[in-house]
Amino acid sequence: MPTFFIQQFGCRATQADGAALERQLLDRGCTSAATPAAADIVVVNTCTVTASADAQARDAIRKLHAANPAVRIIATGCYAQRAPEELAALPGVAWVVGNSHKPQIPQLIDSFSAVAPTESRNSFFPAATLHSDSTVPFHSFVGAQRLSAPSRDAPQHGEILTGNIFERTEFLSAPVLGGEGNHTRPTLKIQDGCDSRCSYCVIPFVRGRSRSLPPGTVIQEIKRLSEAGYREIVLSGINLGTYGRDLSTRVEFEDLLRCILDETSVERLRISSIEPLDVTQDLINLFASTDRIAQHFHMPLQSGSDHILAAMHRWYRAEHYARRVELIRERLPHAAIGADVIAGFPGESEDDHATTMAFIESLPFTYLHVFSFSKRPGTKAATLSNEVPGAVIKRRARELRALGEAKATAFRQSQLGRTLRVLTLRSGDSADDSKQDTTPALSSNYLKLRLSGIHPPNNWLDVLISGEAGTALVGELILSCSVHSAPLR
Repeated sequence: MPTFFIQQFGCRATQADGAALERQLLDRGCTSAATPAAADIVVVNTCTVTASADAQARDAIRKLHAANPAVRIIATGCYAQRAPEELAALPGVAWVVGNSHKPQIPQLIDSFSAVAPTESRNSFFPAATLHSDSTVPFHSFVGAQRLSAPSRDAPQHGEILTGNIFERTEFLSAPVLGGEGNHTRPTLKIQDGCDSRCSYCVIPFVRGRSRSLPPGTVIQEIKRLSEAGYREIVLSGINLGTYGRDLSTRVEFEDLLRCILDETSVERLRISSIEPLDVTQDLINLFASTDRIAQHFHMPLQSGSDHILAAMHRWYRAEHYARRVELIRERLPHAAIGADVIAGFPGESEDDHATTMAFIESLPFTYLHVFSFSKRPGTKAATLSNEVPGAVIKRRARELRALGEAKATAFRQSQLGRTLRVLTLRSGDSADDSKQDTTPALSSNYLKLRLSGIHPPNNWLDVLISGEAGTALVGELILSCSVHSAPLR
């Protein structure tokens, strides 16, 4: 059986897809290579949320081919679904597999060794969309169902396997054990796809309709992780708050959380990004009722201007968002509250930008993720003519990031003198792990710590916060704390 390497890009949902593929390939007898250079096949799992994400994927593929021209590259993921012909034209790409057919990659890898080089592989996928027409527009090929292969006389391009993403019903997911947390805090994707149509976002067109991992499967996966010794598990999704609405017996996200707490021994759950309108009073009360859910809310804001929110097709206005933040702070005074913000959406005036800055300043945010607007083909925002100049976008993004840093600093300083229970992480889990003789750790309210000395990962420690070291907190270990660890198996 061939050796493989999966090169990951993008969000936690994409990483979960890659983890599921790795599990499938290992179950089929394939061998995971330690590096791309040691692999027969490299799967490049792409992101397409911004133009820079596209460029990063193309650059990675070119470098893989240059380093090892014999390696077979399978390009998959969101970029592969959106613009397969762009990836198929790159040297070294044997196949481009959209998200619509990502679950078939293990069969495709089987076919590499089962089919002679001169034979057509099309017969293995009779329902696939195989084409090489680089002129087909995005909205046309999304629903296409036709078979064609590159002409023998034409330049050799990778073959394309993609189709209508909105017909996809499979749910591809497995716990992500690497990435942030690096084998200490696994991420479990429990929801995929999105039924909203924000005007700037291409994700619904490349990941399809909202789909949920059945509650029984969620419970089973969390039990496995807990039994393996993992203490904190992160739940993720494209639109996490819509979990369960597609199931034949509808399940509310809050009810799923209650089931997890009741039926598993997980010591701490952390929730990834959740839309503001899904942050209800009941959900906040649930967070406040237990120390087994991290006090951490990440709610995409995108803009503080109602005019821009309307143009973005967001479902709330600034006052609705502010009320959610106020409710969180009333019940959980020390919770982390983070937000995504887009700088330079088409039509954003200086007044709109100033309104967003003032809105963020007025609320107790603890960090920001700032993105410069990136035009995505196939979205409504890509057709808007009132674009903001690039230099202006950069300046606004810079101002937003500075505000976010100020908010983060103020939040860290507000924790001085408090005792926080933290989870020790492996060295390498943090971007600031170059410091010797210290151990990284993470608090419930999403604060990074640097602890003096070397401590085993996956330990709960109580720490009295005494100061800062860069963007991390430092403190004194409370020796009376019952320190215990669980080996990760």
